[in-house]
Amino acid sequence: MDEFLRILTQSLGEILAPTTAAMAIAAIGLNLHFGYTGLLNMGQAGFMLLGAYGFGITLTLGGPIWLAFLIAVAAGVMFALLLGMPTLQLRGDYLAIVTISAAEIVRWFGRSTLWQEWTGGASGLQGRYFKDPFHALSFLPEGRFALGPFEYINTGSDSWFTRIFAWGLVALLLLFVWLITRSPWGRVLKGIREDEDAVRALGKNVYSYKLQALVIGGAIGALGGVVYAIPTAISPDAMGGRTMTFFVWTILLLGGAATVFGPVLGSMIFFTAYMFMRTGMRTLSEDTALGNFISTTQVEFIGGMLVGITLMCLVIFRPQGILGNKKELAFNVR
Repeated sequence: MDEFLRILTQSLGEILAPTTAAMAIAAIGLNLHFGYTGLLNMGQAGFMLLGAYGFGITLTLGGPIWLAFLIAVAAGVMFALLLGMPTLQLRGDYLAIVTISAAEIVRWFGRSTLWQEWTGGASGLQGRYFKDPFHALSFLPEGRFALGPFEYINTGSDSWFTRIFAWGLVALLLLFVWLITRSPWGRVLKGIREDEDAVRALGKNVYSYKLQALVIGGAIGALGGVVYAIPTAISPDAMGGRTMTFFVWTILLLGGAATVFGPVLGSMIFFTAYMFMRTGMRTLSEDTALGNFISTTQVEFIGGMLVGITLMCLVIFRPQGILGNKKELAFNVR
């Protein structure tokens, strides 16, 4: 029983984790692409990795933290422009292929020895090179603080300050998305999602609106990469791989596309369940006869399989997600 409570507490701790907030931010950006505009972007991990590199490299070279955030956002904007200008005329599967390929190119650039002096190559950038300027922003006193069963240091990588910053940024981005999607600009995006040709017939520049949505969502995704890197490190394989993109998609579809709070709810549920499953299976493999069939190293692979199965079931049985409206998803993906 004590072991179960330990696993449950550890899993519930993921609700407040900076990683959960980072993935929620990435899903908010993807929601602007897919949920509101109908763009099938399969390369959100590329935006995250570029944002993290922009942030980390700037601080490693001694730049101020405000410049690091600015360069991270600029990296996402530039990537969106480079990716969107030649490809937004494509539709459906073709756009998905281009975006996932672009994310892979970014990952391999990060791994390349040509840029190892700045990116760290396949090993990435260790947190000790860029975390100190962020920790210096903390307004909390030294020491630890407990809130119920959750206890963390006040300032540091896995700290209360990191959580306050991450979830504060989530709240600001939710407010921003809520405002723009209820503006005339946001209503045009929904029109493009539902019937692009009808919007074009009304005299709207569909290509321009798509590009704007891609740029804004990409910049938000870059901020998600920054928040993801702050408590850990910057790794091209961990952040820029296809797994990261599929995690973001699962979070968005779980919470509900074309909803404001769907990405946040999806991220909280996804990481809580994922941690509970992974920790529980590891404990079972170590303490029971199940270890004769499943080793602790295989738990991660089984977790990936279950994520894939979950995504398939969501698409088939609950395509609108938890908060979504099924009518909102009655559109042709552009």
